[in-house]
Amino acid sequence: MSACSFAAAVPTVTPPLNIITTISSLRAFRRPLYNTKSLGFVPTMGALHEGHLSLIRHAASENDVVAVSIFVNPAQFSPTEDLAVYPRTLTSDLAALERLNAELGVSGVRGRVEALFLPAVTEMYPSGIPLQESLQRGAFVTVQPLASQLEGISRPHFFRGVATVVAKLFNIVMPERAYFGQKDVQQSVILRRMVKDLQFPVEIRVCGTGREEDGLARSSRNIYLGEKRRRVAPLLFRALRASELEYERLKTQGDAVEAQKVLAKGLEVLKGANRMEEGVKVEVEYFNLADSEELETLETLDVKKGAILSAALRMLPSKDGEGMVRIIDNIILKGEER
Repeated sequence: MSACSFAAAVPTVTPPLNIITTISSLRAFRRPLYNTKSLGFVPTMGALHEGHLSLIRHAASENDVVAVSIFVNPAQFSPTEDLAVYPRTLTSDLAALERLNAELGVSGVRGRVEALFLPAVTEMYPSGIPLQESLQRGAFVTVQPLASQLEGISRPHFFRGVATVVAKLFNIVMPERAYFGQKDVQQSVILRRMVKDLQFPVEIRVCGTGREEDGLARSSRNIYLGEKRRRVAPLLFRALRASELEYERLKTQGDAVEAQKVLAKGLEVLKGANRMEEGVKVEVEYFNLADSEELETLETLDVKKGAILSAALRMLPSKDGEGMVRIIDNIILKGEER
């Protein structure tokens, strides 16, 4: 789809929301705001849920203007991943943003969503972006070794794509602050390092993970789970909480805590995953404790510094027509000065 036909397909919206589809138009929107109004930015891939809306509320409370982007970024998908079927729900996304703007108007916070950046792939990657990394041409951003750990082990392409598109978006939008969720904690660590090393004048704000009532971290991909796997999925958060409670217990006994003892409590909980629902099989991809700056796996936790407790599960198909679904989650184990 060309940029022109893409723009023509965009529906109308209610002010103050503006839909912007080109880089030049976004920069024209941004230019008058310099030195007069602060701008908070929430980048998304659409399929907006309450977690996204919470980030936007945070941005509106701290800035005069909020910009949101919806862009399903091909550079962070491998040829075997779900780019073609990733949820695209523009109509409901626009309705959610307009309802949120009405809510923000009543609540009296500083900002509203005034810009929705909705670029075509050709706008963001004018040289094209084949999914096979060896065929890609142009400038890309890598943050090593952070991008090669945890999530990067099974998805080595992923953070290169994320860092590249976020760098592009920061250069286009030029926000004072950008908002991300803690669920993607490795992403937040990587983007903070990118901002620091490449000297972007952007403050990265990380907000707490949005959760369903049963504790499952909100994600646009949760719709893939189906009923049976959805009932099992909250076990991941319960496992993380079990390890967190063990850490809290052990840290009262000294300045160092053995990581294996903390992890063992959560892994014990996950042993029950394959017995919860008939036909549902779960594989633990990782259940890890890492330091919060370099993401290096820890064998011993310094209770003064804390750590990142993170995990990923592969939920295998439970019936014909389903694909494998990965779910991720984490808890920050807080340090304390003594």
